[in-house]
Amino acid sequence: MPILIPILVLTALGVIFGAGLALASKKLAVSIDPKLERIHGLLPGANCGACGGAGCFGFAEGVLSGKFKIESCRVVEDKVKDMIAEVLGQKVEKKVKLVAALHCNGGSKVKDRFLYDGIEDCISANLVLGGQKGCTWGCLGFGLCVEICPFDAITMSEERLPIVDKIKCRACNKCVQKCPKKLFTLLPTAQPVYVACRSHDIGKDTRAVCPVGCIACKKCEQVCPADAIHVIDNLAMIDYHKCISCGECVKVCPMKTILKRP
Repeated sequence: MPILIPILVLTALGVIFGAGLALASKKLAVSIDPKLERIHGLLPGANCGACGGAGCFGFAEGVLSGKFKIESCRVVEDKVKDMIAEVLGQKVEKKVKLVAALHCNGGSKVKDRFLYDGIEDCISANLVLGGQKGCTWGCLGFGLCVEICPFDAITMSEERLPIVDKIKCRACNKCVQKCPKKLFTLLPTAQPVYVACRSHDIGKDTRAVCPVGCIACKKCEQVCPADAIHVIDNLAMIDYHKCISCGECVKVCPMKTILKRP
């Protein structure tokens, strides 16, 4: 009998507390807007943060509240954006498709200045005298961009250069932001011509360390029919508002620095 009383008391307390928790869960439950659930369900779950939100759920909340535009998500396809717009009763502004481009073509063609024996990471290597490469402007070849790309759109070539798959690339901007050499930009797929170099060294110094770097010869300037390319601070620069992608600059570049995406 002495044992039975405590058991009954504990049982009664358990029932009371359980009922209280059940009641509290109903009273304090946070209702989720069905639109929020639908929008979040349409997103890919990449959580890349390129939109400026805290992952895909943060983007869904931002779109619903008006903080973000639907176009802010660079990852989803146009048809998904249209579906999100339908949920919100809006129309999507169509934007030009972008793809990441690497402004370097050196790789293993460029010799090392010294033996780097540290952590095989672009950021770490860059902290040591700007990296081991003879060209201090170029790609270090450790593949940080490959690791951080959430869409497996970047691979490393045999020459230790990143290759961007323009089909897989969603222009999330991560490679642009993380590359310590600032070698990536997002370019319109409709304009495939780009300068595969970032060196601002004088032509003589560039040629001494890289066989494919810009030497500021200005031949590209002379043949461009649209006045879209000019050498600025020893580096050819393309004005994509003027460029007509004719490829004349690609043909005359003696260093094969100016390339055209296939």
